[in-house]
Amino acid sequence: MRTGDSDFSATGLRRVREVLTRYVDSGRIPGLVALVSRSGRTHVEAIGTMRHDGGAPMRRDTIFRMASTSKPVSVAAAMVLLDECRLRLDDLVDPWLPELAGRRVLKRIDGPLDDTVPARRPITVRDVLTSTFGLGMDMTSLGTPIMNAVFEQGLTPNLPVPMPEQDEWMRRLGELPLMYQPGERWQYHISSDLLGVLVSRVTGQSFEEFLRERIFDPLGMTDTGFHVPADKIDRLPTLYAPDPQTGEFLVWDEAKGGRWSEPPAFQGGGGGLVSTLDDYHAYFRMLLNGGTHQGKRILSRPAVELMTTNRLTPEQNAARTAMAVDNVHISHGQGQHGGWGFGMAVRTYRGDYAPVGQFGWDGGSGAAAYADPANQLTGLLLTQVGASTPDSMQLIHDFWTTLYQAIDD
Repeated sequence: MRTGDSDFSATGLRRVREVLTRYVDSGRIPGLVALVSRSGRTHVEAIGTMRHDGGAPMRRDTIFRMASTSKPVSVAAAMVLLDECRLRLDDLVDPWLPELAGRRVLKRIDGPLDDTVPARRPITVRDVLTSTFGLGMDMTSLGTPIMNAVFEQGLTPNLPVPMPEQDEWMRRLGELPLMYQPGERWQYHISSDLLGVLVSRVTGQSFEEFLRERIFDPLGMTDTGFHVPADKIDRLPTLYAPDPQTGEFLVWDEAKGGRWSEPPAFQGGGGGLVSTLDDYHAYFRMLLNGGTHQGKRILSRPAVELMTTNRLTPEQNAARTAMAVDNVHISHGQGQHGGWGFGMAVRTYRGDYAPVGQFGWDGGSGAAAYADPANQLTGLLLTQVGASTPDSMQLIHDFWTTLYQAIDD
């Protein structure tokens, strides 16, 4: 890679590699791949191995479970429908998601499931896209009846039992009251899975079919999908969830015979994608380019601007602010972004080395993908170590800290 004006310094890139190598050499991260690009130039690192006990080396085309880093990509399907006026932001979702009509809302977040009031208004497309439709993951409310019900109904990934197909998933979702009034409060994850059902029902296609037709194929994302075919399974590393007390590498998912070795019953927009460095790079460069890729228009510029700028009021965003300030021990220090667009975080204040305007997200499988319009910078870091310990999240922070120092203007 060339270095020079409007690029990265050679010294800075060496420091990035040294920090990444330090994690692998320490034994905390078996292997990783990283990509940084700026002004049309790209630099890639592949360090370590596919398993903690050795095995094949990490490669540029290694396929990773993207976990919540799926969210910024899967939301693009809904933006296509907005561009084509097949959906509008303030459309009610009832015609496509009748299971969510006539909602009732808990009087108290920790109250019994039958202690409810009627929703003040129906749920809109905007509520789903901004993660404010009224139900979601709240790690500060674990043990409450509503969170217990979410887990018992199998409405989230990472449980011992796979999520059911989308119509059954919707039926179960529709049996629960909302945690908050529609539009009242940002809540994590479930809205991203709901978005996939909405897209499927509006288009009459599976969520993956529509994503492939309108996003993946036009961008050349040939290794991105909701499972890994048999002829590519050797490129998928073992995923570990280390023991929080001992750090022992516990296998969370093997490649062959694992969760991503067969097409899933539920195509989860919140965390179901697998992908590679170069596929995700193509997507985030498209966003930086205002919706175009190699001269082809994928999304309108206004759609990209809606996705990648803050869409939340301070009141809606209070839960994310509290996570960043009061619950760092849960979030491993994530959350210093300030804002949320559609499907991704947006920096609205300078909380660390990243400037205002940077957008993207992290995944609990040890993945991170962000782009920075001010510096025309894209960065990706992919590992196979889940966030059961802080190691992969700390690695992500250190990657960005050193990467921003490597900018050479």
